[in-house]
Amino acid sequence: MKKQIKSIVEINDNKLSRYFAFFIQAIILLSVVTFSVETIPNLKPETRIILQSIEWFSVIVFTVEYILRIYVTDSKPRFIFSFFGIIDLLAILPFYLSFGVDLRSLRALRFLRLFRILKLVRYNRAMNHFTDAIKSAKEEILLFIFVTLILIYFSAVGIYYFENEAQPQHFSSIFDSLWWAIITLTTVGYGDVYPITVGGKVFTFFILMIGLGIVAIPTGIISSALTKSVDHKEEQ
Repeated sequence: MKKQIKSIVEINDNKLSRYFAFFIQAIILLSVVTFSVETIPNLKPETRIILQSIEWFSVIVFTVEYILRIYVTDSKPRFIFSFFGIIDLLAILPFYLSFGVDLRSLRALRFLRLFRILKLVRYNRAMNHFTDAIKSAKEEILLFIFVTLILIYFSAVGIYYFENEAQPQHFSSIFDSLWWAIITLTTVGYGDVYPITVGGKVFTFFILMIGLGIVAIPTGIISSALTKSVDHKEEQ
């Protein structure tokens, strides 16, 4: 019995497994659409009842799926604390936490329902390649994040000394300057904070050049890892 359930619940090349996967994906998409429709103001009471019924149905399905996955897995603690195990739990947790509690005080928890869309990753081979690529390049990505944080701090310190006297309202401290550093290094440049001194403008030019590299480097790292992941799967 356990083996039969496992062959259906887990991704396998059989009809029942594919039907189960398609059914779960459909419920996920339906739940996400419902989540979005609920935000429309002035909905009719009848519509809200329908949406609530869909929510109940979705939670029941996801709960059964979660229990079945725990039941068939060889290592229950490993699954529960795995990426997909946590996502499966977050998909149903807000609903159960809302019982007996005023939802107005738990509005933030309703946002966790959006984690249901991440359940689709389990059924998408392309996303599985992406996940494998991230895992294989995690050391390079962590190094890049560390260097980026250093550059952000360096940029905040530099612009603070250039612009503090000219614009004390925007660059009153290094902590206030961090906002400028982040939007400049990411090349977003909202325009709400910008340098007006000559030194600040020259400094900003070099930071923008560095920012272009910051945007490009992770793309190259992930792209290379993704190519290796796809090639490895094809060889298998």
